[in-house]
Amino acid sequence: MRLRALLETEALGLRLLGGEEELDRTVRGVMTTDLRDPSRYLSGGELVLTGLAWRRNSADSEPFVRILASAGVAGLAAGEAELGDIPDDLVSACLRNRLPLFAVNEDVAFATITEYVVRQVSGERAGDLAAVVDRHRRLMTSGPAGGGPDVVLDLLTTDLDLRAWVLSPTGRQIAGAGEPLAPGVCATLASEHLAAVRTGRRGPHRLSIQGITYSLFPIRGAGRGQGPGARDVRESVLSDWLLAVEADAGDWPAERLDLLQGVTQLIAVERDRRDAARTVRRRLAQEVLELVQTGAPPAEIAARLRVAAPVLLPGLGTAPHWQVVVARVDWEGGDIPGGPVAQSLLEEILVDPSLSGPEPSDRIAVAHSGDEAIALVPLPALPGDAGEDKGPDSALHADALLSAVREPLAAGLADDGRLTLGVSAAVHSAEGLRGALEEARHARRVAAARPGRVCAAGHHELASHVLLLPFVPDDVRRAFTARLLDPLRDYDRRHRAELIPTLEAFLDCDGSWTRCATRLHLHVNTLRYRVGRIEQLTARDLSRLEDKLDFFLALRMS
Repeated sequence: MRLRALLETEALGLRLLGGEEELDRTVRGVMTTDLRDPSRYLSGGELVLTGLAWRRNSADSEPFVRILASAGVAGLAAGEAELGDIPDDLVSACLRNRLPLFAVNEDVAFATITEYVVRQVSGERAGDLAAVVDRHRRLMTSGPAGGGPDVVLDLLTTDLDLRAWVLSPTGRQIAGAGEPLAPGVCATLASEHLAAVRTGRRGPHRLSIQGITYSLFPIRGAGRGQGPGARDVRESVLSDWLLAVEADAGDWPAERLDLLQGVTQLIAVERDRRDAARTVRRRLAQEVLELVQTGAPPAEIAARLRVAAPVLLPGLGTAPHWQVVVARVDWEGGDIPGGPVAQSLLEEILVDPSLSGPEPSDRIAVAHSGDEAIALVPLPALPGDAGEDKGPDSALHADALLSAVREPLAAGLADDGRLTLGVSAAVHSAEGLRGALEEARHARRVAAARPGRVCAAGHHELASHVLLLPFVPDDVRRAFTARLLDPLRDYDRRHRAELIPTLEAFLDCDGSWTRCATRLHLHVNTLRYRVGRIEQLTARDLSRLEDKLDFFLALRMS
């Protein structure tokens, strides 16, 4: 298929901006990207689709176009949904580098162009797999009844004698043809794939396990090209699926590699559909989280929980208990947002493997706030003999959540990422949800203090005072902290005296004048003056254990 044929297809809505003399170039595949440097994923001959999220200013266009031209891509199609008109600097850069440039109308989805190119290339190069792809496309567009990615994998096996499996980044098998892979094999395949992606190795990645060779192909969301996009591989590496094929793709012709790439793009449509199905759960979690964090009345929170329960646990006869799980992903260097990555990971980690069916077996709602993700997990209650509530069933435990996924996640985090996770105890009412949230956050901080790339802690590991504080009523908290700390805050605001930091350091040093003065780089006499001022403003004596404890608790609750 040539570029000219794409331009002449009215349904694709392409408009030529430059490179008319190059329209006879052959298109061998299609790729959607918003990476600033996508060269590792290019093999030549692709039509590259981009939403322009990589472009921060006019100077970015020339390096991006040079990378595409050097990789031998057939052409570039830029979406108008993000910036409107295509920038002149991008048009000029494409003309200088003899790269055909098309504009994609904002009403045309990149997925539409992707599917068209895949069908055309498949039909030209290998009629057998083209039939597989086209049949699967029709089945997938019919919705859940089509069977999802399992259908195309079955067809790959029957028509091309290729056994294949779709795996999540944690090694969970999402779909497969024939016998499922052993959990250990899945974890090893996922680890190898994540490690290869993080080191920038071009796929497909190959490895042998117990004498069997597997080739690994990334599955990236087909609908991400016109959105903000991932500007750094770390933003997507822990959420993308992968296709594992029992074959050595090292000796495959380019045509077959292109066609397998087309299969991954079609499976990516299913991935995007499943992500869209999580929208309701995410919105429920966000609503409940905002109510809890803003101190809404328990009755209002309980009303939202009653709405959430049927969505998360269809057919549930009694009100569930709830647990809160907090996760945080931190990257060394750069300003990569950790919240969305942590949200995707929690949604994957908390999938219940005991449930089956064409739809993902999610029973949780996950929101993200800043760099952390927060999961609201419903737990069915065990009814007693007379129907009374006997407590939650299948409560989550921190170590168990990560035991099976630690190896793949560590590979994806590599040397510059870290995942920490905290799990609360189960609560049975809206009144306890705020305490559960703080408890989970405290547990995550305990996990963060441990060495390792992937760490978790549960509520049972918290010290007694940390376990108690989350359940102190809000009005009591405010009154207690205001009485002790407001005079110090007011004084610091007026005189820049740093009495609050001094108090924190003094308590952290167990009241040692020498150690505290050293930590704060102060003379001991200066420290004594500040502590005296604290005692004078609050009418407390920091030599007394009771007053030290009051200050300690006030700082923890503030």
